[in-house]
Amino acid sequence: MIRLENVSKAYRIRSGPRWVFRDLNLTLERGEKIGILGRNGAGKSTLIRLIGRVEQPTSGRLLTDMSISWPLAFSGAFQQSLTGLDNLRFICRVYGSDPVEAAAKVDDFAELGRYMREPLRTYSAGMRARLGFGISLAVDFDCFLIDEIVAVGDARFQQKCHDELFVKRKDRAMILVSHNDGYIREHCDRASVLAGGSLTHFTDMDAAYDYYQAHDRE
Repeated sequence: MIRLENVSKAYRIRSGPRWVFRDLNLTLERGEKIGILGRNGAGKSTLIRLIGRVEQPTSGRLLTDMSISWPLAFSGAFQQSLTGLDNLRFICRVYGSDPVEAAAKVDDFAELGRYMREPLRTYSAGMRARLGFGISLAVDFDCFLIDEIVAVGDARFQQKCHDELFVKRKDRAMILVSHNDGYIREHCDRASVLAGGSLTHFTDMDAAYDYYQAHDRE
């Protein structure tokens, strides 16, 4: 279970705090998949980072008895002077995973070849995304966070990502952020709309999209 209780987030700017959202509440059970809809700037990515503990809320709390991934393909926490393999080993130590087993999985999945042993500062954006995605799948999480459509690499590699995430890990919980109607409908059990700093929940997908379109400019 993942539970957000009255979670609020503000960033300090020159004119004072800018509130992204206030008093959000959300509950996700094991194996459940929820889509988060919202226009650009509504705070979807901020919410995903809070759930993944990349950032901390200004107020409220997050309760969970599940292991939660960082946002898939996110590489902002990687050390640029270390190699891909050294970053992987460090993350394995943090999460208590076998680094040898994980390295074999990431090497096979990310297809980085000799670059696994090169510093991340030599990587292209796509290579960093593939490494981040690969490491996310090498650690055994109960819940995966997906910020927008998983579109790493060419069509063949995108299909590989899809199979690893939505086929082999179909029993895992997921929180998926996307503007794509078909993507949310295909992969999620229900949807919530983040608009005007509030999160509104729906069990009916049509009702969720009607509400989203009506509040698209808030």
